[in-house]
Amino acid sequence: MKKLLLATTGLCALASAPVFAADLPARPYTKAPPAVMTTINDWSGFYVGFNAGGGSSRDQWRLLTNAGAAVNPLLNNEGNTNASGAAVGGQIGYRFQTGGWVFGVEAQGDWTSFKGQNRNLIIPTLTDRSRVNGFGLFTGQVGYAFMPNFLGYIKGGAAVVGDRYDTFTTATNLMVDRANSTRWGGTVGAGLEYMFAPNWSVGVEYDHLFMGTKNLNFVNAAGATLMTRSIKEDIDIGLIRVNYKFGPSFISGMGMGMGMGR
Repeated sequence: MKKLLLATTGLCALASAPVFAADLPARPYTKAPPAVMTTINDWSGFYVGFNAGGGSSRDQWRLLTNAGAAVNPLLNNEGNTNASGAAVGGQIGYRFQTGGWVFGVEAQGDWTSFKGQNRNLIIPTLTDRSRVNGFGLFTGQVGYAFMPNFLGYIKGGAAVVGDRYDTFTTATNLMVDRANSTRWGGTVGAGLEYMFAPNWSVGVEYDHLFMGTKNLNFVNAAGATLMTRSIKEDIDIGLIRVNYKFGPSFISGMGMGMGMGR
């Protein structure tokens, strides 16, 4: 009797098992999210552009010889000429982007109209005048692309400047002597650029030029040397720049979207 009861109970349990399994909900599953295409601005490639702005130069004059006679170094300070004016020119360069980092090289040339003058502190009847007629920059760049369209960078390298100096009588404005100079120095700067359309960007840039000290022979109208001067020069420049970059304007990549399915 006991064996019959146990067998009957076992058969009932087996019969009800499929019913319980059928009542359980189906196990949900997920599928791989769909791939989506993403794009970021590409700063890589050759570019050309133009710039415009202004700047100023500070020239410290010291008289070394007057009519061939040496001047006391403690009494040779003629003063400073602070010149300022406009600048306009162009640039050409190449950039390479890896991830968010951007590296580049650039050559830039500008015409300038920086002019300034100062009453001579040693000979008050004379006035010293300086002009910066143009400059060139040959620099390397390191930058970082951030947000959708922005590039921030720093730069540094060599600078060359064309200067003209002259001295004239304060009362009559007659030229006494003059000197022309092409000098090499260094430069550092920083800029911010915005890509406002495919391949087109606009930016602002600041550069400081360290032009050092140079000894110059000042000659009169007949070409004879009257004075020898030592002139130290520093230049600050602010520019607005517009560039056109050749090549693709975007980097495309595959990203993973998110989704759930059954």
